[in-house]
Parts: sequence; C-alpha cells; structure tokens
Amino acid sequence: MDLRKLMLPHTALKLKEKRRNNLKDFLNVAGPMGVTHFMMLSKTGFGPYLRVARTPQGPTLTFKIHEYSTAADVAQSQTRPRCPQELFKNSPLIVLSGFGTGDEHLRLTTIMFQNIFPSIDINTVKLASCQRLVLLNYNKETKLIDFRHYSIRLQPVGVSRRIRKFVQNHQVPDLRSLQDVSEFVTKAGYGSESEADDEAATVNLASDLGRVNRASSKSAVRLQEIGPRMTLQLERVQEGLCSGAVIFREHGAEAAEEVQEPNEED
Repeated sequence: MDLRKLMLPHTALKLKEKRRNNLKDFLNVAGPMGVTHFMMLSKTGFGPYLRVARTPQGPTLTFKIHEYSTAADVAQSQTRPRCPQELFKNSPLIVLSGFGTGDEHLRLTTIMFQNIFPSIDINTVKLASCQRLVLLNYNKETKLIDFRHYSIRLQPVGVSRRIRKFVQNHQVPDLRSLQDVSEFVTKAGYGSESEADDEAATVNLASDLGRVNRASSKSAVRLQEIGPRMTLQLERVQEGLCSGAVIFREHGAEAAEEVQEPNEED
C-alpha cells in the first residue's frame, strides 16, 4: 500500500487482488485501463523481492530487497512527521544518482524508472505542483540502490520561525504581554530562528507558492522523508514480462532464478 500511495495519482490504489489471480489476469486488463508498468512484491525463502516490469512485453527487472521501512516506520522515527494528503495530488519528481550510462543493465534501470513517472516540461511546469521527490541512488562499490521518498517544502530566507508559522497557519498570536507588535517579531530574535538562513540550496521563485513564499523572493528547498524506503540490489534483467532471455544476472545471485512467479501482484 505504501508503494501504491507513492505512485499516486497514477495507480490502482484500491485494487483488490485474490490468491487465485495470476499475472495473466492483470495483464489482460492492463491495456484497457492504460497500465504501463507492474510493480510486484513477493517473498521467498531467500528474502523479499521487487519486480518492475513494463507491459505488455517487458523487460522485467528483479531486485532483491535487502532492507526496507514502511511509511509508518519513517514517521515514527521523526520528531515532527509531515505527510498531508495534498502531497499526493501530483506525481513525484524522479531523481537518479550514480547510475551513469556505461553498463547496459544500469541504463535499462534508468530508463525503466524514468518511464514509470510522467515527464515534465521545465518551461511550463508549475513549481507548486512539485511537492514530492523519489530518489534512487546507486552505490558502485556495494551495487546497492537506496530508494527514498521525500516531500518538498519551500521556506523563505530571512524570516523567523515565529513569523513563518503565524502566516502559514493563520494563527492569532497572544500579544497581551507585549507593549508593541515589534516585540513579537524580535522576541525570539528576527531571523535567528529561521532554519533557512544557513541553507545553501535556494531557489528564486517564479510564482507564488504560499503566503510567505512570494514571487521574486528567495526560498530554501527542504526535503523531509515520508517513506517508504528500501535498499535494493538488481539481480536479474529479462527481455520479456517475467519471462524470456536473461539479459543480466548479478554474479552470485543464482538463487533469484528459483524465485517463483508471484500469485498476488501489487
């Protein structure tokens, strides 16, 4: 369910699968429903696996899941978890790091994940719609892929936390103990509580992204992990949809060949 929610709004969030369903059942309805990719989870004696396949003829990438945390696990580890439902009105951005273009299996991985998410036109995209990010970082030494899911926030530079919360949350402050409104601004030290002052990553906004993020102003980009997270290792690439010739097999990953076709597809 975390993966389905991550893929919103272009996913079958309320899909009800049954044990007697097989891959062919889902493939038969994929075309009429405009489904372009399958993400299939399975668990065997060798551990959990994730298969990513393009319909209707492949290719299929098989990843072994070395570690994972659900969205609930990630939220529990944070002091101030933040995951409003409005984040899922638009598809996430996709960022791939460390893959390069030298090896064929890495190039296929890059193309596969790029095609899963809708492409954007940088000349027409509205920054307000860019509220989530999916990051895949490949480590060449360990051959592991870190899969992360973040929310994107913009915070104005040079504005204290007190003022920012007041404007964003529409809260009426308690000024009874103050002699002048300027004391409200300087009580915590103007700008001293601004988390964005020391940030190097800033963006000059071209549109109004909020009550305190105004056009032509400078804001810092902040990422907050919302999960799920996974540590993946690519073990096999097949030409077809969970079948066909093996294009790539990770050395020492022969056990993946024994993974049975999953009966339940997510």
